[in-house]
Amino acid sequence: MTQTAPFNLMMISAMYENGGNTTHRMLDGHPELFVYPFESQLGTSMASHFIQTLVPFRYCWPEFPLKGDAASDYELFFDEELKTRTRVPARSKFKDADFQLDEAERKKIFVDYMKNKERTRANLIEAFFVSTFESWKNYSRTGKEKAYVGYSPVMGLDAEKIFADLPTAQIIHVVRNPYSGYADTKKRPFPLSLKKYVWTWNIMQHMALTYAQMFPKNFYLVRFEDLVADPQSTMQQLSEKVGISFSETMLYPSWNAAKMDNVYPWGTIRIPTTEANIATMNELTADEKAEIRSTSIVMLKQFGYEQLV
Repeated sequence: MTQTAPFNLMMISAMYENGGNTTHRMLDGHPELFVYPFESQLGTSMASHFIQTLVPFRYCWPEFPLKGDAASDYELFFDEELKTRTRVPARSKFKDADFQLDEAERKKIFVDYMKNKERTRANLIEAFFVSTFESWKNYSRTGKEKAYVGYSPVMGLDAEKIFADLPTAQIIHVVRNPYSGYADTKKRPFPLSLKKYVWTWNIMQHMALTYAQMFPKNFYLVRFEDLVADPQSTMQQLSEKVGISFSETMLYPSWNAAKMDNVYPWGTIRIPTTEANIATMNELTADEKAEIRSTSIVMLKQFGYEQLV
């Protein structure tokens, strides 16, 4: 098949455990959006980044070899969550999700889509998203879709590359206070140290503020705290910015348009409420809170978090 309409991409970005998954799920049921089912880990092992030690390659904007073909390009996308669900579903944390997609068909659509197209990064990324939704058999379509939504943590760090390839792309960057974020990160099997987590949070938010100024029509900031305290106002403002109509489906997380009572296993955040966010922050010790505050005070003030502790 051939894409006739312009390819419109929205990427959700967020520091780890900052509400990116929650925002992703809250956009899921929107009638005008094709929303990727899991993290859209576009990175390839060839990815390079000037702060590579802070960012796993799977979360970077992808790099491809100068010479190659569409079949091998498809395999280079890391895309671990979707590929695990389709290849070894019993080992996937999403094994209970009703996800009907044949990966061999998806790859064939990807390769066919690239025929007679220039082998550019922009076209390969377009093929990645288009082939996913063309092969997803039980996707809840409305016929009104006009944009694709992906989510990859810290993807906002590559904003300049993204906008160079896709000038009309948009990035929605979600910010959550680092106390709650770090408290949730500690629940991971292999958590970042407090120091590495907070410094990465600092750098991510500094760059996000900068990109929001550099690209005011493409890069938008959303505070997780605002999203859970007043989802209607926050989502109405966001819908206006990204050029979609407001939908009641934006007020709750969903999977393939079916409302979810619990965001997990899509993210560590299970119940996206103000009360849960504060309770999570208060799982930290006084010493941990003090170290986070002293290390991130500059960015805390930028986002109105300086009074939290």
